[in-house]
Amino acid sequence: MESGGFLARCPEPCAAAADPDDGDARRGGWRAAFFLVVVGFLERIGFFGVQGNLMLYLTGPMAMSTAAAATAANAWGGTVLVLTLAGGLAADSSGLGRYRAVLVASALYLLSLGMLTASSSSMAAQRATSPPSSSAGGAVVVVFYAALYLLALAQGFHTPCAEAFGADQFEREGDDDGGGGGDARRPASRSSYFNWYHFSISWGYVISTTLLSYVDENVGWTVGFAACWATMVLYLAVFLLGTGTYRRAERPAIDGAAAARRAWTARFFFFFSRNRKDAAEQLLEPQEEVVVVVDGHGDGGRGFFLVKLLPIWLSSIVFAVVVSQVSTLFTKQSSTMDRRVGGGGGLVLPSAGLQCLVSFTYIAVLPVYDRMVVPLARRLTGGGGGITMLQRIGAGMATACLAMAVAALVEARRLRVARDAGLVDRPGATVPMGVWWLVPQHVLVGVAEVLAVIGLEEFFYDQVAGELHSVGLAVSQGVMGVGSYASGSLVAAIDWATAARSGGGESWFADDLNRAHLDYFYWLLAALAALEVAVFVYLAQRYDYKNKSKP
Repeated sequence: MESGGFLARCPEPCAAAADPDDGDARRGGWRAAFFLVVVGFLERIGFFGVQGNLMLYLTGPMAMSTAAAATAANAWGGTVLVLTLAGGLAADSSGLGRYRAVLVASALYLLSLGMLTASSSSMAAQRATSPPSSSAGGAVVVVFYAALYLLALAQGFHTPCAEAFGADQFEREGDDDGGGGGDARRPASRSSYFNWYHFSISWGYVISTTLLSYVDENVGWTVGFAACWATMVLYLAVFLLGTGTYRRAERPAIDGAAAARRAWTARFFFFFSRNRKDAAEQLLEPQEEVVVVVDGHGDGGRGFFLVKLLPIWLSSIVFAVVVSQVSTLFTKQSSTMDRRVGGGGGLVLPSAGLQCLVSFTYIAVLPVYDRMVVPLARRLTGGGGGITMLQRIGAGMATACLAMAVAALVEARRLRVARDAGLVDRPGATVPMGVWWLVPQHVLVGVAEVLAVIGLEEFFYDQVAGELHSVGLAVSQGVMGVGSYASGSLVAAIDWATAARSGGGESWFADDLNRAHLDYFYWLLAALAALEVAVFVYLAQRYDYKNKSKP
């Protein structure tokens, strides 16, 4: 968690790593990582230009109900993040490698966004001759969903591999697993890289949730999707431009099937042997590291990956459920409120426009955290990192709990204003309450993400074996995907239960949000988040870091 210099100049390749293939010690470091930072920025514009407005597209041109659209968006969002595990495994356990995985991602991005643009154009032409409330034609819908899930697959390759490839630029052969050799500045630079990578992609979020959202709502969805496609062309060009600077040495591929067999055998003995540690160690002795094993220096032996990291992963799911509300229910809330800028009749903020506040929070908080908070904490604690990764994650979870409580209070006020204005049965009317009331909950979610999302990524990257860094990042991002699935399932279950309880009446997620009760749902999430914080603190206090020298 130490701060490193994003713009620092080194008299020698302090953060660079020697490429054993060509002996060029000047490869890697910040010079190479800069291209990956720019690639991440461009990718966020292109990808989130679709994801950030998906809820509105589904309830608008696709003519879906609020509950159905939220469920579909959460299911797709979950698939997006769960597929990062497939992309990470493909890069780390085969001959593909992270460099080629990013190339595969770029090809899939261009294909999927091209299909999405074509389907939108066909849908616009179809709707020009059909009633506004009619649903889209079958063939157009098939192409739309095929494009959407190809886009998810592209994200599955990009997200773990591009970010891990950038972090790899600060490692040398033999640095893995916290060995004593190597320049001590590299871990600090790598930790700082994660902060600045997210600082960069936050600007991508800002552009996609403001400029592209405006284009989608005021110019046309087809133009917006075409702009996303053009951004991905730049993404590929920048990535290829940096090829000569990258440290591309890949560790040998892992035999995934053999590793899995050995791991599950180890798991059996771990749970059922009288001497669990000895049994697991004997089974794992022939190989130093396999696909699911990390070193456990704290107990003097090897710990099982799932047993060691799974509790931390599971205890992060409620946090992921909270974060998923930003692009679904938060956006739907804002669509019912007064979004005029300056109170006049001119500029109107897009419904998804407030999502950029999460990104602005990243942009404002990350430099302060990297340059002030971490150094101050390091001086106060006398430790190398100042703030441990698990402390950072726990603080983010607590902030997410607070965000849900604030969201519930604001939604309760919105409902009162709607009732007082007589808008309960007028779902298309604008509630006379400024959309700026939603600012605090967006900012709090942004702070929570700065702390917990980046903390989870660095934690899982650091705690897995060196050749599995893409998998480690995929695992951390997979929890966000599971959170989206859990959110969709929770919404569907509550929608059914509350509608059934009222005899087929209005549920918590009624299409008329003025009759719905999103405030109840937010209070439920706040309670679950509070329970999650308590469980996480218990687990974190008992966790033994793999690399004790740099927690």
